[in-house]
Amino acid sequence: QQKIFKAGDTNQDGQLDFEEFMQYLKDHEKKMKLAFKSLDKNNDGKIEASEVVQSLKILGIDISEKQAEKILQSIDADGTMTVDWNEWRDHFMFNPATDIEEIIRYWKHSTVLDIGDSLTIPDEFTEEEKKTGQWWKQLLAGGVAGAVSRTGTAPLDRLKVMMQVHGSKSNKMNIASGFKQMVKEGGVRSLWRGNGVNVVKIAPETAIKFWAYEQYKKILSKDDGKLGTIERFVSGSLAGATAQTSIYPMEVLKTRLAVGKTGQYSGMFDCAKKILKREGVKAFYKGYIPNILGIIPYAGIDLAVYELLKTTWLEHYASSSANPGVLVLLGCGTISSTCGQLASYPLALVRTRMQAQASVEGAPQLNMVALFQRIIATEGIRGLYRGIAPNFMKVLPAVSISYVVYEKMKQNLGIA
Repeated sequence: QQKIFKAGDTNQDGQLDFEEFMQYLKDHEKKMKLAFKSLDKNNDGKIEASEVVQSLKILGIDISEKQAEKILQSIDADGTMTVDWNEWRDHFMFNPATDIEEIIRYWKHSTVLDIGDSLTIPDEFTEEEKKTGQWWKQLLAGGVAGAVSRTGTAPLDRLKVMMQVHGSKSNKMNIASGFKQMVKEGGVRSLWRGNGVNVVKIAPETAIKFWAYEQYKKILSKDDGKLGTIERFVSGSLAGATAQTSIYPMEVLKTRLAVGKTGQYSGMFDCAKKILKREGVKAFYKGYIPNILGIIPYAGIDLAVYELLKTTWLEHYASSSANPGVLVLLGCGTISSTCGQLASYPLALVRTRMQAQASVEGAPQLNMVALFQRIIATEGIRGLYRGIAPNFMKVLPAVSISYVVYEKMKQNLGIA
């Protein structure tokens, strides 16, 4: 009702009069007619399951014919398993969706759920969103949500880094002792050490990732300008790698600040100056290889698990509607990103150790392979997963905070 009121109140007087309501219905019916025609591939006046599959595939979403039938069932009023114009209009007349992309967008894999890691595939925007400027509002909303989320879970993130760098068989740092150690060494404020860089790098990374994704899509698109699932995954992974390469020195700064002692660095710029003076430019790319390699298992498993969960929900629980609701989408996103993290965690741990090596007294300066071998030899396979407990502990609060802030930001920016 609120959506209809907002869309129909053209003179912004806080009231929806009869003329405005009639105009809304006329405008909305035109948009629905265009959406219907875009789905009706053979122009027979009816939408069939095969046409739904074909249309969603063009938009980069693969579903089976059985799943398409479930979508049709929620619209089909006469039980013919096809949807004519009257059924389509009656179903969407009081649901202000403006085009087919908007109708199915809720099933796109959302990357606004910020869990502090920067390995996600970029968000995809429709041509309409790019023309109207909604894309930058969504990116801004996601950026602010990420900043608030990372700040809220920063103590757990710093604890994870400390356990990754200092945890060993001899130093059995756990969650309680780790927090005590950090508070004792630098006070409560020290729990947020390194968070400033972690927040600052959101903006340049998001911008580079979005720009690079658009460029790679153009290069990899087929003759008809359409992209398949594999091309999207490759474009997204390459865009992630490009963004990570550009902002990687900030990743090193974040780690150095997180493991640094009180008074060692006065801030981000002081830390950068000292690293440059003592270790040279090369130090800003320590751990770069395991970081880039980590993007592939993270993004691949994240997307694969999300598709599996989506398929399972559509097959077993989508009885009256294909709209899963917020909780299902949040659940799918949280589980898939957690699985992606689990797969790429050993690479993330090696990356963090390499970034911090020079600041840990007496630590040998090892490359990626030598460091893997040393961890397995001295700590076993479990050593590759040090710090994973606080990492998983921050997933739920991080997802919840980022989602709530994202929705509020969208409302404030007028894109809710």
